Amino acid sequence: MRAAPTILHLDMDAFYASVEQASKPSLLGKAVIVGGLGPRGVVATASYEARRFGVHSAMPTAQARRLCPNGAYLIPRFTLYRQVSDVVMALLRELSPLVEPLSLDEAFVDLEAGGVAFDAGSARATGERLRADIRAATGLSGSVGLAGSKMLAKVASEEAKPAGLLLIEPGTERELLAPMSVRTLPGVGPATGEHLRRAGITTVGELVEAGEDELVRMVGRAHGTGLYRMALGLDDRPVVAERDAKSVSVEDTFDVDLHDRVRIRGEVQRLADRCVQRLRGSGHSGRTIVLKVRRYDFSTLTRSETLRGPTDDAAVVREAAARLLEAVDTTGGVRLLGVGVTGLADYTQEDLFAQSLAAEAQAADEEGGTDGAAGGAEPEATDGGAGAQEGAEPPAEAQEAPERRWAAGSDVRHVLYGPGWVQGSGVGRVTVRFEQPGSEPGRVRTFRVDDPELEPSETLPLVGDAETD
Repeated sequence: MRAAPTILHLDMDAFYASVEQASKPSLLGKAVIVGGLGPRGVVATASYEARRFGVHSAMPTAQARRLCPNGAYLIPRFTLYRQVSDVVMALLRELSPLVEPLSLDEAFVDLEAGGVAFDAGSARATGERLRADIRAATGLSGSVGLAGSKMLAKVASEEAKPAGLLLIEPGTERELLAPMSVRTLPGVGPATGEHLRRAGITTVGELVEAGEDELVRMVGRAHGTGLYRMALGLDDRPVVAERDAKSVSVEDTFDVDLHDRVRIRGEVQRLADRCVQRLRGSGHSGRTIVLKVRRYDFSTLTRSETLRGPTDDAAVVREAAARLLEAVDTTGGVRLLGVGVTGLADYTQEDLFAQSLAAEAQAADEEGGTDGAAGGAEPEATDGGAGAQEGAEPPAEAQEAPERRWAAGSDVRHVLYGPGWVQGSGVGRVTVRFEQPGSEPGRVRTFRVDDPELEPSETLPLVGDAETD
């Protein structure tokens, strides 16, 4: 514990939904829900307007639609979220060399290490300046907590939401924490919270009254001792500048269970490619390939294979994932597939002779058309995401041009009307609202899904470089 509140915790407010509102002026002040849009989709973030209807993160999208039928339901745009996050994290690093990101929208900062705050007054001024800088750079709001420990700084930022700042003066911790729910403390999830409730303990103050010995008896020595210290506001964890990634993975949940083995194999191959893209983007290579399969009955299987050295070679990862799939029974249907890489390193082991030879042989077979099951029957442009229809594709030359799909919230550009975003699509039509960050709410127009003048486009920045028509 520090004698001054020089640990800052920043938590952006309803981050994904706020980014969408900032980039789509017609959604400002409206209920916005970001997440999976299919029957099995899950809410990633809900705007504060949507939360008034009871919508929250991790809720099934179908349930959210029942609670908030008139909300705007949008797919996540992680490329844009990462761009905005990079801007925010750069502002934090201007304050201190000790910045500990927890996610795209959340981080701890050691203000004392940066020489920008040594007491309550300078810490508060720094926090207010940070909030203003974030607003100017991104157009978004963030909540700031300041305290003498990481735990209390996080509690403070949560209490400050939305768009506020709370500073906890050292010496006032116990008084502040006492009336709060035990779920406020890190590590107290639903199961522990319910266990404590049955024992008559629902607030932090009641945890302190129970005493360390009683808590150890109830939840075990390690957890009980930690709970008691946190209830007293004691937390000596330092802000750690680097949080090493332990794994990189991607996964997709399908609206309809997949049964066709060729289709499943194709989805695994695409997931492997996406995983390698993310792996390379993080500047890592990995040694252990992991396949995740969730079957029709919700049972989840994981299989892994460890290579002789770390790699970021897409062919090697695809081949390993395919071998792992061969050991999994998918007869009853598959609802989720995932491919990951663990055992990360910041270098690549080039001497993977056996894997490379096998990968080259497989590529030669596919090019020559000798393996009809894996021989490129599915077009590369098809993304194996949620909502893909089940069944093997016919040969490319026998197919008609596929109907283009327009996901709600995705960016588009029209030759005549400029940039916009998809409000919805169906029965051969797509509805687009033409607006951009900083503009007035735009007009809505409807086109055929195959209109040649309408194309997907890159996201526009929230501040600074938006187009003017």
